[in-house]
Amino acid sequence: MKYMNESTIYKKLNDCFEPSYLKVTNNSKFHQNHKASPKNGNSHFAIEIESEKLKSLNRIDGQRQIFKVLRNEMKKNIHALEIKIIY
Repeated sequence: MKYMNESTIYKKLNDCFEPSYLKVTNNSKFHQNHKASPKNGNSHFAIEIESEKLKSLNRIDGQRQIFKVLRNEMKKNIHALEIKIIY
């Protein structure tokens, strides 16, 4: 099974949203003792993004667009995703 990592998420979001700022952080180490965690070291991520393509959307719609881009990864690999859209 291929696991997600920061660079894969970064590339997908960068290609889609062409952000002026994008930071992807792997926070899996902070969640490895959680009962529902897959404990694979690549399951919990935080995203900070600033993009003109997201600025016209409200927070929920912006998050939906991000989830849409990462939908396959959310089904297979990502257990938790923290999103901060910078407006």
